[in-house]
Amino acid sequence: MNPPWDDPLAEALEQQRQAGLLRCLTAVAAADARTLQLEGRFLVNFGSNDYLGLARHPALQEAALRAIRDWGTGSTASRLICGSLALHHELEECLAAFKGTEAALTFATGHAAAMGTIPALVGKDDFILLDRLAHACLVDAARASGAHVRVFRHNDAADLERLLRWADHQRTAAAVGPRRPRILIVTESVFSMDGDRAPLREIVDLKDRHGAWLFVDEAHATGLIGPGGSGCIAEAGLTARVEIHMGTLGKALGSAGGFIAGSRRLIEWLVQRARTFMFSTAPPPAQVAAARAAVELVQGNEGQQLRDRLWQNVRSAAAILAERGVVPAATARAPASAILPWVVGDNETALACAAAARQAGLFIPAVRYPAVGRKAARLRITVSAAHEPRDIERLRTLVMDLQQRFGFSNSRGST
Repeated sequence: MNPPWDDPLAEALEQQRQAGLLRCLTAVAAADARTLQLEGRFLVNFGSNDYLGLARHPALQEAALRAIRDWGTGSTASRLICGSLALHHELEECLAAFKGTEAALTFATGHAAAMGTIPALVGKDDFILLDRLAHACLVDAARASGAHVRVFRHNDAADLERLLRWADHQRTAAAVGPRRPRILIVTESVFSMDGDRAPLREIVDLKDRHGAWLFVDEAHATGLIGPGGSGCIAEAGLTARVEIHMGTLGKALGSAGGFIAGSRRLIEWLVQRARTFMFSTAPPPAQVAAARAAVELVQGNEGQQLRDRLWQNVRSAAAILAERGVVPAATARAPASAILPWVVGDNETALACAAAARQAGLFIPAVRYPAVGRKAARLRITVSAAHEPRDIERLRTLVMDLQQRFGFSNSRGST
């Protein structure tokens, strides 16, 4: 007999299914840098964030195995007890040098990095100005902080300036406490679902003019963009003008975890106040060692070769998608990232397209609400350095087939 609370859950799940929003876990039976095995079939993987194919790189594997031999499988405690291994400190020094900042701090996940950092910096008397398409972890962290949250139109500097003027007025009127209320702008440098880039220079200029702080999530730029793969902030020459740099170790760097980089005082403060850091067991040795090996690798000759190969693949894929009207022609001329979304609109169409892609031997995930807007379901195509020219050509065949099968015009889905 089901417990009394089971029936309401069953009803809610059925509502999810009817709305085309039910999600299921499918076990990946095997994988390499360009393929995965699902339900007995090997598929070319166009859904992974392992942009450089480092998750199975021998240097990372050897570093992880060596760390297990030397340190065991777990860090055994939080960093503030006895889990702050020499490996963690070495990785953080490496990350600070990589990002060009005074210091860095690692977290178990990117989500934990955001959830620990933002509430540690702002609270109920402060203001957060958040890009409308910011990642869910940034939204969750902003809400959890208790600050006054306002959302500006995506990548719209004019709308951000409007909100900055409002927040500046509000804090001037409310400045009666022990400190002046803070304004924190939160954005991504490369947006995870649309693959476009933030206008960082405009945002930094506005931030400075209004005395705000800036938090930039570089998850999908780390390893791919900027000198040695250090990100969009460094590429724009803005390293010293951005207060909080966030990154991930689990995408192009092929390991797992997240990090915050910035001033030494920022990092010291997070050690005192970031709850997801203070009250979490430290990341395991293998994960940390693999991440350090990746940071070192991406800054060298091999890293540059992998980036060159990746961007050649991205340009080839973008040209095919632009030819079919899936992405704008400007994307083919100068792709902003390795993320190429095909917006198809409704959930059922996105799921059907993803299923058709599997039948054709390609894995491309259907992304639906709440990861994107309610009428903005899409196929999220991600390109890797590990893809071969024949893989990219199979995209052309698939897109033509889907356009014919589902009646898409050549312009439908352009973003």
